[in-house]
Amino acid sequence: MLRLTDLALPLDHPPAALAEAICARLGIGPEALSHYTIVRRGNDARRRAAIKLVYAVDVALTDEGAVLAAHAGHPHLRPTPDTFYRLPVRAPAGWDGARPVVIGAGPCGLLAALVLAQMGLRPIILERGKAVRERTRDTWGLWRRGVLDAESNAQFGEGGAGTFSDGKLYSRIKDPRHLGRKVLTEFVKAGAPAEILTEAHPHVGTFRLVTMVMSIRETIERLGGEYRFGTRVEGFDVGTGIGIGGGSGAGGARRMQGLHLAGGGYLAAQQVILAVGHSARDTFAALHDAGVLLEAKPFAIGVRIEHPQRLIDTARYGGFAGHPLLGPAAYALAHKSSGGRSVYSFCMCPGGRVVAATSEEGRVVTNGMSQYSRAEFNANSGLVVDISPKRDFPDGPLAGIAYQRQWESAAFVAGGSDYRAPGQTVGDFLAGRASTGFGSITPSYQPGVRPTDLSECLPGFVVEALREALPVFGRQLKGYDDAEVVMTGVETRTSSPLRIPRGSDLQSIGTAGLYPAGEGAGYAGGILSAGVDGIRVAEALAARSLGA
Repeated sequence: MLRLTDLALPLDHPPAALAEAICARLGIGPEALSHYTIVRRGNDARRRAAIKLVYAVDVALTDEGAVLAAHAGHPHLRPTPDTFYRLPVRAPAGWDGARPVVIGAGPCGLLAALVLAQMGLRPIILERGKAVRERTRDTWGLWRRGVLDAESNAQFGEGGAGTFSDGKLYSRIKDPRHLGRKVLTEFVKAGAPAEILTEAHPHVGTFRLVTMVMSIRETIERLGGEYRFGTRVEGFDVGTGIGIGGGSGAGGARRMQGLHLAGGGYLAAQQVILAVGHSARDTFAALHDAGVLLEAKPFAIGVRIEHPQRLIDTARYGGFAGHPLLGPAAYALAHKSSGGRSVYSFCMCPGGRVVAATSEEGRVVTNGMSQYSRAEFNANSGLVVDISPKRDFPDGPLAGIAYQRQWESAAFVAGGSDYRAPGQTVGDFLAGRASTGFGSITPSYQPGVRPTDLSECLPGFVVEALREALPVFGRQLKGYDDAEVVMTGVETRTSSPLRIPRGSDLQSIGTAGLYPAGEGAGYAGGILSAGVDGIRVAEALAARSLGA
């Protein structure tokens, strides 16, 4: 088959128009087209008066070689790539080697454990939080009653932070082996809608993610994997001696020996995948204490901004707002401030809500979430400003965590010290005055929003950069900077504040047997890229364990 991309048709085109467009693009008659399959569909809304659907299709032709030769060098025509995933290694029947350990059951750990189980390695999965159903109840306990469980919340527990998000399943990572397709295929097997395989910007929403996570857990267990919930790793036993497969730590002879668990337990473990997410601050401290190499990395800080979804739909789609093929509109905005800082939208959630995402007592953290339907009244997005270690927190690999905590604690106080979040209207924020109430836009954050002055809980340079960027974004997206638009603070956990360097073999540099992975280790950003990194690390571990 051949893959034809960038095929644009009017939004309301009849079904037959796609086949006609394929034939016209390839210069063939309808009899030469055996059949076609849609592999990707997106939209081009740059001209609101003429929004188009843009397709990528796989086509079967009666003479594919002749068509390919006739269009040699065409940028949008090539042989269909092989996207089928094949396990690179597999344990022999009856294999009884040391079982690998996966720390964390978020998207990265989940896909790593699944692939390890499919290869016959019977992984042990350690998750500090609870199984996803219990975790959901605990998370709602903070949202509805202001009661935080520090081990079971929007950050910790089965499914990871992505469970309470928009469930976006797209990424800009380079993926030459099509591992993202493997992730999406496994999600469909676990109950995700099949359309995630074809939509340009697929998502599943929180409720569907919950059932998918449970289904994948059942598959892992059926293949010999073992889950241990409520098991927090408190220390890393890194010693010397003969380990499995050498690797990044071979020269210095530092190797994983085992894990110290909360409550005094110990688990011998020479092959460990570290997939703990970006908020496992105590785990990062334990790694530092064990001498594992860490380095600070950039991230961003800001707020959540909320608009009526109908405003965003109209600004993006004009008269086509509400069209069923378009759905609720999203946006992506960026501005380089006069101070040299990048200001940008982050993790945009159409038809969703702002949620409480703290994992530590006495701190307020915001994030965005939406369900599959994206049917709630408001749209929300992170609106953040970049920060960097050299410029903003130069005091070592854990300094970014201290910086996050500083502003999260200030937000807790500004919100009333009861897990309400501080909020302010855009009009008041731009005027430099505290808000005393909200207008036509009701903040969605629970357990509530206290109107105040967000400059009390944001760095001064962030306030200045946001004040500069908002009118710019208002010119790009009509209504974005309207006076009654609501901002809620603070958004601090845009990504991990550190990276755990690893070698070409994907082991920690200086510590053999430890495989840092996913967003917490600094190698992913979102569900799909985290899942892809989990697969890559699982493959590397399996190859060394099995001597492949």
